[in-house]
Amino acid sequence: MLWIAKLLAKIILAFIALSLVLVVLFKFVPVPVTATMLMDENAITKDWEPLSDIDRDMVRAVIAAEDGKFCEHGGFDAEAIAAAAASNARGGRIRGGSTITQQTAKNVFLWQGGGYVRKGFEAWFAFLIEKIWGKRRIMEVYLNVAETGIGTYGAEAGAQRYYNKSAANLTPAEAARMAVALPLPKQRAVVSPSGWLRRHGNTITARIGVVRRDGLDSCVYQ
Repeated sequence: MLWIAKLLAKIILAFIALSLVLVVLFKFVPVPVTATMLMDENAITKDWEPLSDIDRDMVRAVIAAEDGKFCEHGGFDAEAIAAAAASNARGGRIRGGSTITQQTAKNVFLWQGGGYVRKGFEAWFAFLIEKIWGKRRIMEVYLNVAETGIGTYGAEAGAQRYYNKSAANLTPAEAARMAVALPLPKQRAVVSPSGWLRRHGNTITARIGVVRRDGLDSCVYQ
């Protein structure tokens, strides 16, 4: 049994070393491809842009829609996780409690889908990128690798697809519509949404102003 313990220890150490190397590398280098992109059955479109070339309202929109406490937490929002667990336990609409940090960790280093094993890896990578990347880099990577439509990845590719313009020149309403589609980019309409999706987009457009007023994006632009 000793050899098994030694083998496991070597595997764990190798994983830790590899994960550290990748996280440090992607602090400076654009993420070339993700597992989600590789598994996409469609031809993919992506265009990496530095955060300075992405409209600040796009940042505000994803904070408003996905993670209002992005600048407050250290990668995990305990209240959101507890609320999601309680909602799911009641058998209502399945809710997620993931922060932008956790979503970025999943999108870059892991695969889609649930499971405790993947969640464990996600927590590890979320911890690392919070410590090594910082908030600005996390947001920059998130807005470049998130799926924004069928075969479309990143804010720039999404802006070009839906609005025929650069992500640097989005209006608050355009940014909000892209942000509300992020949880289900293959199913939610960005252009001419209707019903609940349209109302939700209008709500996020209004919340962009709250993010601006209250400085909820301040950690990204320090």
